[in-house]
Amino acid sequence: MVDQARSRRLAKRISQIVAAALESEIKDPRLKMVTITDTRVTGDLQEATVFYTVLGDTVDEDPDTAGVAAALTSATGVLRTLVGAGTGVRRTPSLTFVADVVPTESRRMEELLARTRESDAEVARLAATAQPAGDPDPYRVPRERDDEE
Repeated sequence: MVDQARSRRLAKRISQIVAAALESEIKDPRLKMVTITDTRVTGDLQEATVFYTVLGDTVDEDPDTAGVAAALTSATGVLRTLVGAGTGVRRTPSLTFVADVVPTESRRMEELLARTRESDAEVARLAATAQPAGDPDPYRVPRERDDEE
């Protein structure tokens, strides 16, 4: 039987342990700008997927995602040992590191929304000065009957 509350608690604890280890235990300089965003543990507590984001050294600089992925792969054994010591579970879950796509997707969505706002403003500007294509009053008016008929 899967205990969802237990797997959530374990995932939260694994996030804390891995983040602290990346900050203080692991001395790889490629991992200095890594942030752990989320961790998901399977129901049987055998596998944990750790999501991370990478920031560049400056705002304009792109992050070294390939180098960070290689550094995390090489540090997986040490991190798993620290997770096993820090959690106290019988079988330490295997760790898989996945780059989190939420920041890039949110940036893309913001750009799409900005383009949509610009096109809406352009349509509103054009509509303000638009003239009807046909008669100014396109509705049919009932004919007036002459009393002579």
